Formats: sequence, structure tokens, C-alpha cells
Amino acid sequence: MKIGFIGLGNMGGPMAANLARAGHEVTGFDTAEVSIEGVTMADDAHQAAEGREVVITMLPNGGILRSVAEAIIPAMTKGAVLLDCSTVDVASARAVAEMANEAGLLALDAPVSGGVGGATNGSLTFMVGGDEDGFEKAGALFDIMGQKAVHCGPSGNGQAAKICNNMILGATMIVTCEAFALADKLGLSREAMFDVVSTSSGYSWSMNTYCPAPGVGPQSPADNDYLPGFAAELMLKDLRLSQQAAEDANADTPLGQAATDLYAQFVENEGGTGRDFSAMLPRFEKRKRG
Repeated sequence: MKIGFIGLGNMGGPMAANLARAGHEVTGFDTAEVSIEGVTMADDAHQAAEGREVVITMLPNGGILRSVAEAIIPAMTKGAVLLDCSTVDVASARAVAEMANEAGLLALDAPVSGGVGGATNGSLTFMVGGDEDGFEKAGALFDIMGQKAVHCGPSGNGQAAKICNNMILGATMIVTCEAFALADKLGLSREAMFDVVSTSSGYSWSMNTYCPAPGVGPQSPADNDYLPGFAAELMLKDLRLSQQAAEDANADTPLGQAATDLYAQFVENEGGTGRDFSAMLPRFEKRKRG
């Protein structure tokens, strides 16, 4: 396929490289000066999108997505797929899909789970909203960039799935860190804590796969001084998107709001920027009740 790829940062760069490595003709653009093996760099987003069968975007927020969409949709050929892999607000995803559909394009919002490691290894999970025909057309690309793609329904539902998933993840990581800090104060070893919880009703991805306690369980960012696999500020972004969506939908999400508030405190006031989201554990280790 002839593919345009706009947004070649920590996630988009490896994704584009995997597509090129698989034999696709990839033209890329990023506002930063980057070089991706196998990817031909364009002078601007319009040029990267022109004549492409699929244009993939991986962008920081909904405002930038809307701006890029306005620039590239006129350059795209009718019947082409606009595949947005950014994590943005549901309203922006649906607005861009409407713009694309009016231009005769197939629009997909397909945020990902799996982080930089998943992007590099081609093991991402895609949560996809939008056209069924577009989903089928992009299927071969999902297979290269990831291990699973789930069609979640109409436009915006991919973003809805992502922010609901990450609201669970943020809240679960916080309570996992709280539990380790409590276990420390009760004299329970972290290894015993892990051995019990990882095989009991407290089982979770945050405990079993991404344990926030160093030296316990499988390797995780905790074993690398909490250098980010998934940065705390990105978790905060996703949690804020979840609460924006909850406000729009009139949904009561008190634990989601509490998790958002705690990550905001951690990132903005306690030096959490640039640390993994599991670095909540050393935060709780230092704190007392009240």
C-alpha cells in the first residue's frame, strides 16, 4: 500500500518503520526533524497525504488533530482511509470523522494500548471506531503494527474504549501502590504481598504484569528507577479525557475523578513529570495518613 504517516514521535516513528519494513511505501511528516528507516520524508502534511491509500496520524491532542485533518483531507483521494491512532477527546474524533466522511473518505479512530515497546515490537492493541469498510481495508496494517484490533462501533467509540480502559488502569495502579505502601507499614514483605495478590482476588494487570514494586514480579519500569514505559503525565492526559467524556455524558465517575486528581497532584506538584505512572508507589511510601 501507499501510506502517509503524520506524527513520527516515540509511538508513530516505530509504527511507520514497521510498515516500511513489511514492504509498504510509506511517506512521513513530522514537525520535528526526524529520520525513520524506510520512510520517505515529505515537506508538509499535505504532501505526505496526497495520493495515499491510507493516511495514519499519531498526534498529541484533539486540537492538533482537527488542524491536521483540515490540511490533509483535501489532499486525499475519495475512498482512502484516514486512520487516526492518537488518543484524543471523543468529540474531536467524531468531528474529524464527519469531515472525512463528507469528503468521501473512510474514517477510523484507532487509539492504541501497549506503549513504546508495543509500537517497536509490533504488538499494540488497536481500539477502533468508524467505518466497517475502513476497518477491513486497514486490517493488514493492524496486523503489522499490532497483535489485536477490535472494532468497537461507530466513530468515536475507539476513543471511548481507550479512555474507559485507562480510567480503570489509572485507578487500579493507584490502589495497587497504596496496598504495597500499607503492606510495608504492616510488616508484610512485598514478595509475600505479590505472591498472595497475584494469585488471589486482587489480581490485576497493574499487579501481575506491571508491578510497581521493584524486584517483585516480572520486569517493569519499577526495576529501572521508574523511567517511563507509560509516563505519569500521559496517564493524567487520558484520565482528564475520561472525565471530560464523563461530564459530556453526565456519567458519575467518582473513582475516575479521584485518580485524575491524584495524578494531577503527582505530575504538577510532586515531580512526577517524566516518571512512570507506577512511580505512585514511592510517592505513597513517603506519605502518612491525613
